Amino acid sequence: MKVQPLVIALGGMVAMAAAMGIGRFVYTPILPFMADSLALTKGQAGLIAASNYLGYFVGSLLGAAGFMGGNRRGWALGALAASALTTGAMALTVSIPGFLILRFIGGGASAFVMVFGSAIVFDRLASAGRPNLSHFHFAGVGIGIAVSALLVSGLAAGNIGWAGQWISSAIISLAALIAVAVMIPRGDDRIAPPVTTSDPGFDRRIIPLALSYGLFGFGYVITATFISVMVRQTPAIASVEPFVWLAVGLTGVPSVALWAWIGRRLGNPVSIALACLVEAAGVAATVLFSNAAAVLLGAALLGGTFMGITAVGMMTARELSRGDPRRTLAFLVATFGAGQMIGPVFAGYLAEITGDFAAPSLTASGALVVAAALALAVRRGD
Repeated sequence: MKVQPLVIALGGMVAMAAAMGIGRFVYTPILPFMADSLALTKGQAGLIAASNYLGYFVGSLLGAAGFMGGNRRGWALGALAASALTTGAMALTVSIPGFLILRFIGGGASAFVMVFGSAIVFDRLASAGRPNLSHFHFAGVGIGIAVSALLVSGLAAGNIGWAGQWISSAIISLAALIAVAVMIPRGDDRIAPPVTTSDPGFDRRIIPLALSYGLFGFGYVITATFISVMVRQTPAIASVEPFVWLAVGLTGVPSVALWAWIGRRLGNPVSIALACLVEAAGVAATVLFSNAAAVLLGAALLGGTFMGITAVGMMTARELSRGDPRRTLAFLVATFGAGQMIGPVFAGYLAEITGDFAAPSLTASGALVVAAALALAVRRGD
């Protein structure tokens, strides 16, 4: 069946919205309601978040591994189903181990959608001569975050608690699964074996890129996990809680196109460095100024950069790869995943000690500045 390239790109957008924007990140707006109802400590909240990032880390490495076989579309649709089911199942338990297991599986599922779904969309768009439409695909993350923000705030206004919020999120994700199955029909989506070369060598610029990517993972994830809790705990700005996560989502929609455009003109390492500095300012603003405008600006700067850095970083890794790019991408995913896992646990327990998220957020902002310097080191190695 012949499908227009735009429909394929929009199908990828829906997949990313469900698996990433909702499956991975709906925890952020739901967390304040869970914390209030279940008396979660900041440390426990950080552990639950880290479990999801651990699942994403493991799933990304498995997806990039050469031994994965079968059909990419089948893996992507199955992962979408797993993401939706584990999202809904969060409403069926109140135990920390249960939350940890479900978020781990959900994180792995979102990684499979990212790896296999993206591969399908990129290949089909390239075959149709429309690779420029890939920006629609990445925009799905921001759209999913915005949808989750509107959904949770709307349900909360109707006095529907955290369990109903998880179930409603799962229903939307299942609807998205059906849409993706229709918009991205069957094709030749067999997983190709890894390309082998006798001596592909190693580009040493990958090392500062990976270190930068890992610090970025640490730097963005603290605010991305706890911003709704931070706002709720500050009475002067608590009224903007429904809007901060929406700001992250809306500014995330055009972010990949923006930073990719900057990368084409100034070079990808410069694009990554500039985005890290902008994000560092946004992360710091959320704790340095106790007013609504500063927090909303910080949320907007976070949303307007984190997916852009993610995408441009992966593009740069592909450019630096010699031979099969899976090894390079797996290395990048490993450092990024380590940063993502450490961040929420570090922030949660430090916030318990200090009483707020100022110290962990400022540490994250500093890490982003160092990430910017390391990205520029990649450029100096040209």
